[in-house]
Amino acid sequence: MSSVYTVLARKYRSQDFDSLIGQDVLVKTLTTAIEIDKIAHAFMFTGIRGTGKTSTARILAKALNCLSSDKATARPCNVCENCNAITAGQHIDVIELDAASHTGVDNMRDLLDAAQYKPTNGRYKVYIIDEVHMLSTSAFNAMLKTLEEAPPHIKFILATTEIRKVPITILSRCQRFDLARVGVDTLKKHFKMIADAEGVQLSDDANELIARASDGSVRDGLSLFDQAIAQTGGNVDRDAVLNMLKRADRGVVVDFMDILLSGDTAAAVKQGDELYESGMDMSMLLSDMMEWTHWATRLHPALKMGDAESAPFSANQRVRMQKTIVDVSLNTLSRIWQVMVASVEELQKSSNQKQAFDMLVVRLIHVADMPSVPAMLEHSPKLGVRSLELNKSETKSEPKTQPTAEDKQPQTPHSKLHTVDDLSAALTAAKEIILLSTLKNSIEISEMSDGHIKFFNRNGDKDFATNLGKWLHGYTGKQWKLEQIIESENIPTVNESVIADAKTDPLVADAMSLFAGAEVVK
Repeated sequence: MSSVYTVLARKYRSQDFDSLIGQDVLVKTLTTAIEIDKIAHAFMFTGIRGTGKTSTARILAKALNCLSSDKATARPCNVCENCNAITAGQHIDVIELDAASHTGVDNMRDLLDAAQYKPTNGRYKVYIIDEVHMLSTSAFNAMLKTLEEAPPHIKFILATTEIRKVPITILSRCQRFDLARVGVDTLKKHFKMIADAEGVQLSDDANELIARASDGSVRDGLSLFDQAIAQTGGNVDRDAVLNMLKRADRGVVVDFMDILLSGDTAAAVKQGDELYESGMDMSMLLSDMMEWTHWATRLHPALKMGDAESAPFSANQRVRMQKTIVDVSLNTLSRIWQVMVASVEELQKSSNQKQAFDMLVVRLIHVADMPSVPAMLEHSPKLGVRSLELNKSETKSEPKTQPTAEDKQPQTPHSKLHTVDDLSAALTAAKEIILLSTLKNSIEISEMSDGHIKFFNRNGDKDFATNLGKWLHGYTGKQWKLEQIIESENIPTVNESVIADAKTDPLVADAMSLFAGAEVVK
């Protein structure tokens, strides 16, 4: 059995706080608490997989029970009987439970009954419960009292990747620590150290690819590294990792995005064919395209949100990216991003990824070509005229340089109001905002002539008829008959009519067809 291979994730698991990477705040807090003898009775470790939750729990258990000191120590020796037993998972006083297989209240009662007895070999009896969110509601309730008033010889260490599923009553009884994703640079340094220790050749490019594919998880990264070593026999280079991940080289992604933004649909689809035939995972290619779009937005001349040197592209690739985005607006990049995000799930669920990707390419090119809203208004006959009329109605007339005879005449009642549009325009000009808003959003006018309005009020506002009647009398100089009916005739309001007209505009219809479930709301 001595020849059985131990995977890197287990072989290089952190055994003390000094070797725990990427969790400086956690290490600082726990070591200080141990040194000043302010150790809580219950801890909650949360974070994504592979960030060190279980490793930290075991290190803490060793720190509490290490025999190299007459009390808890922040630097366990890893050579004494207790340390070795905890490392091997065989210490009688350190009980590790997987909540996924011990979910019931009976399991929790058995654990709590045994917790009343003092430790046999260590200073503390330590319960490490992994994936604690899997416990049933009854099991959580059963442990509340003991978790709040634990015996002095008991320490609870709970770990979970789904902190939101843990009841607040449990969280409030624990010291919570959120383990951060481990940074790319930290992972690269760690993988390089392991490569040197294992006598493995690891190129910088391959290390970069593995670290980024790890997504902040040390265990995920070491599993990928293990796989790369097995595939290459110990000489891990960029091409081998790319082939293993079925991922495009960033240079390929830069080329593809250049073609995409050029608007050449045929060339973009052909390039997609070549990448697919080479064995590329189209979901991974989409992920890389999203990475390009994200950094293109951050490096856009209009924003300059990110340092170019921190972008995960070579110097030549960054130069090409910056040349490409000079003629691309932020609006276009934002639309491209939205389409990509919406396509992630579609691509994953599709029975034929290549077909889904081809359709995505077509959508992206059309989105990139789509004009902005101001340009659509400017070139749309219907919307452009409506916008112009609105601007005219909302803009005060320019003062005349010389008063005319008409200006000197006393004010007289305004002209007649025959239509809903006449009424709406008059209320707009008079800046009667409340009446105008109610009219546009809530009033169904079934009949209207000069002096008479028959309507239904969706809001049932009794004051509307009174206030509108007073305003009409002052505006036209005569009494109006306002007839309010009690049942709706399903006549569209002013705003609903405007939206209905907008939907018939060709440019608006084209814009809505680009986005599933899109609707005009205002």
